[in-house]
Amino acid sequence: MQLQTRHFGEIIVNENDILHFPAGLPGFENVKKYTLLGRQETDALFFWLQSIDDPNLAFVVTDPFSINPEYFEDVDDAETEELQTKDAEDVLTLAIVTVPENVKNATANLKAPVLINLQNNKGKQIIMKNETFPVKYYIMNG
Repeated sequence: MQLQTRHFGEIIVNENDILHFPAGLPGFENVKKYTLLGRQETDALFFWLQSIDDPNLAFVVTDPFSINPEYFEDVDDAETEELQTKDAEDVLTLAIVTVPENVKNATANLKAPVLINLQNNKGKQIIMKNETFPVKYYIMNG
């Protein structure tokens, strides 16, 4: 499938790479389909969660474990039920990054990780109940 995007121009998305977020993301509940761009780059710290439904929408994301070695997920089974995960190893955890004008102030949302079941391509953003990790974790200072 061809997709004309705001940030990357025309891209080709393999149907098998489409991620389905049944509930959307908070604030973007009507946007259900995404794909990951740039994750194939093994040394890339940042990559993109590109919307299929709205080609103008893309989120910078990162692996929260790579920016904070003490990071852990604290989610209930009920919260991840719709992902239909059988093995925790099948789940990709991402943090949405906010990049302001001064890149040194970039933050990652460690409070609300995006979880993706790599076996069935279902995703969901979970808001953790504990206060261990902030919504704005400064990446450069971490």
